[in-house]
Amino acid sequence: MRFQPTQLVLSAAAIGVAGIVFSQSYTEAVASDKATFVATPEQRLTARQVAALLDRAHYSNKRFDSEMGLKVLEMYFDRLDPNHTLFLKSDVDELTKKYGSTFADRLKKGDLSAAQSIFNRYIQRSNEYYNFANKFLSKEVNLNRNDSVVLDREKEPRFNSAAEQQLYWERQLTLQIINLTLGQEEDKARDELYTKHPELTKGNDLILGEDRNPREVLLNRLNRQKEQLSRIKSDEIMESVLNTAMLTYDPHSNYYAPVQSVEMQVQSNLQLEGIGVTIRPYRKNPDYTQIVTLVEGGPAAKSGKVQPNDLIMAVAKDGENLQDVVGWSTREVVALIRGKRGTDVTIKVKQPNSPDAAARNIVLTRDVIEQEDAGVTHRVITVKPEGSNQEKRIGVLEIPSFYLNYQARRNGQDYRSVSIDTQNELKKLNEQNIDGLVVDLRNNPGGSLDEVAKMLGLFIKEGPLVQIRDNRGNVQVYQDEDGGKQLYSGDMVVITNMASASASEIFAAAIQDYGRGLVVGSTTTGKGSAQIQLDSLALGSATLTQRKFYRVTGGSTQNKGVVPDIPLVNIYEGAEFSERDQKHAMAWDTIKTSPYKPEGKFSSQTLATLNQQSKIRQTTNPQFVYLDTLNKVRNMEDDKKAVKLNINERRAHQKQIEQKTLDAENARRVATGNKPYASWTEYQAAVEAMFEERSRLKNDQRPKLPEDEAYVIEAAKIMLEADKLQRFQELENSR
Repeated sequence: MRFQPTQLVLSAAAIGVAGIVFSQSYTEAVASDKATFVATPEQRLTARQVAALLDRAHYSNKRFDSEMGLKVLEMYFDRLDPNHTLFLKSDVDELTKKYGSTFADRLKKGDLSAAQSIFNRYIQRSNEYYNFANKFLSKEVNLNRNDSVVLDREKEPRFNSAAEQQLYWERQLTLQIINLTLGQEEDKARDELYTKHPELTKGNDLILGEDRNPREVLLNRLNRQKEQLSRIKSDEIMESVLNTAMLTYDPHSNYYAPVQSVEMQVQSNLQLEGIGVTIRPYRKNPDYTQIVTLVEGGPAAKSGKVQPNDLIMAVAKDGENLQDVVGWSTREVVALIRGKRGTDVTIKVKQPNSPDAAARNIVLTRDVIEQEDAGVTHRVITVKPEGSNQEKRIGVLEIPSFYLNYQARRNGQDYRSVSIDTQNELKKLNEQNIDGLVVDLRNNPGGSLDEVAKMLGLFIKEGPLVQIRDNRGNVQVYQDEDGGKQLYSGDMVVITNMASASASEIFAAAIQDYGRGLVVGSTTTGKGSAQIQLDSLALGSATLTQRKFYRVTGGSTQNKGVVPDIPLVNIYEGAEFSERDQKHAMAWDTIKTSPYKPEGKFSSQTLATLNQQSKIRQTTNPQFVYLDTLNKVRNMEDDKKAVKLNINERRAHQKQIEQKTLDAENARRVATGNKPYASWTEYQAAVEAMFEERSRLKNDQRPKLPEDEAYVIEAAKIMLEADKLQRFQELENSR
């Protein structure tokens, strides 16, 4: 097999796969009370270097001119104030008129004064908000109002006046108090149930909920943010504007201030003690910290309860009471989560667009997350095809990422990689005479391009695997040139979801294009670009997008992603974290097809039949029915819709959500021969206890969650049906 010798970074997971990774600066959520700062020579040089990189080296070949500078300025306002609640329209108009035409030129000269001036206005408006909030919360808040508020104002115009703005602040603060009140009611009910029935905890420690009243909790959040006003350093202000400039070109070009850069290096040594998640401020509301990805083999992933896109609401260290962390910076959240190996930490998380009462407490035991813990695994399941009593043995490969120990390989040492591990696992499966193979790429964030190419060579006879176009228009083709060797040549199917990204998309696309197998599940992320790591800046480091990936058919995986042949229930329905949801994401496009010879082809008739059969099974499978119902329940809570500021109406709405969720859970329990839960509180207690218990089991002892395993079984059934249909059609065609 012939491969490009230069290693490309396909995703954040390729930089670091342990502990917690900072994806964005926390200056998006906080500010500084320093009126001015004098840029150092190193800061000015760094600004010039970043501007030059964007002007000359980014994949898009867009000049960093006055027009692009205006876009950066617009993005800067949105990065500092994503919900359009701080800057007035007059602020944006004034500062745009003053700096818009010269913003790019200033950065190219290393002049950070315009960014500082805008940041100062942000400071001013932030302080006005905090002062208003403190005054408003100093007295009792009316929780039985007749008006409403829309929380998601990302696409709404900015306020024209301070009076209009303050009316919104009042409504927004009122809703926060309502939600905190209802969340505390839920926590109290759960704690009382645990106290009366300690057997429900299954011997696990009881973590008590927040004991302060809602106004105290909210005031504490706001005061912590205000305290951070005095702690922002000039490097972090520089980072806020330079990172914005890079993000205006695409979502995967980033600048990291020195403290960030050091943190990224810490991640790459694969020896961090933590829970194994990547986090960043939530784009729609930076007060919340969002979990982006899970590190396979880490405590969070092993728990089975933490999901990408979860929002962290509270943290409890080593059996202490939960500490509310809404409004905390990512660095502060990280400091609270991290700890010594073997110690416990509890995180309280919820999915976006869900009420606070739907949050769940998850106890995790900190561990050292090493690459060796995150490898490929195999197992064999038995599946009965439709209309048959004969069981088929189906191999399952779970591939957490396309990992590679770069340092060990560079040093000439023995190293682990996904292709090496997959070869070993495939050999074991071949020895067991399997009747088909399921490759599970769900939540796989990507990794090494070399490795995905080697992986494909195990399944494809020969030919091009992926095309790579650079910023000069040059196209390179990764080829499998091993003379038709295949380690596995049998039937196969690939499972994807919205969290399958980058290298995993390349793999799924090639399997689909060559007709080697079907792709089932959900449309992938759509990250079809590669970044170079730049460590030679005067201060900090950066990643810069320089290449884009294309299928052998000529279509990009960028933005569009890989669309499955057979869709399954999408657990991320309504979530906004794919490439298609990002601002300034590069567009989907095409180049020439690379000549290749498909090894098989699934006719439109076959795919239509498979789709119909799968839909029928999904509507009768208790696990898929349950997941589909949860999607509908989540859609009942939408930040884009107006919310009534009446606690009784909110409580009734919340109870409706809880009841529908409980009904969905009980329906699947009854369908699978289990006893239903008597109440929402009992259900929540049981789930928390179950997942805490699971988190303490070793990986090989931990049973698969039935809702996860449903995808594997359905994928296997689709594969077996496809084989039968293809053989039938071939027989018909031969007549």
